[in-house]
Amino acid sequence: VQLQASGGGLVQSGGSLRLSCAVSGLSLDDAAIGWFRLVPGQKREGITCIVGRDGRAFYEDSVKGRFTISRDNAKKTVYLQMNNLNAEDTAVYYCALDRGPWNKVYYRALSYEYWGQGTLVTVSS
Repeated sequence: VQLQASGGGLVQSGGSLRLSCAVSGLSLDDAAIGWFRLVPGQKREGITCIVGRDGRAFYEDSVKGRFTISRDNAKKTVYLQMNNLNAEDTAVYYCALDRGPWNKVYYRALSYEYWGQGTLVTVSS
């Protein structure tokens, strides 16, 4: 199983970016895919997750209403649409996957089995 995150870059405050997480080696049907972010010197933060066949989504409070997670099972890709970005969103973003069935806590790194490499998002003020 491999996860490939992409889509990071430099954006001005108030702007938008869409991150992608392409998955290979596994069907997404029953999987949970989460996004985490890491700022140097700080704890890795779980910000959102999409789960199972019904696509339940969970969001951390600081991104709720600004970020949207979605999934295209046919393409085996999960997206993170990030709107109204601010400087506090600057971080390396990682996607992670658990094969399911899901009965875990979305914001805990140990809930996931596989991780992609990070993609850097920089928001300039």
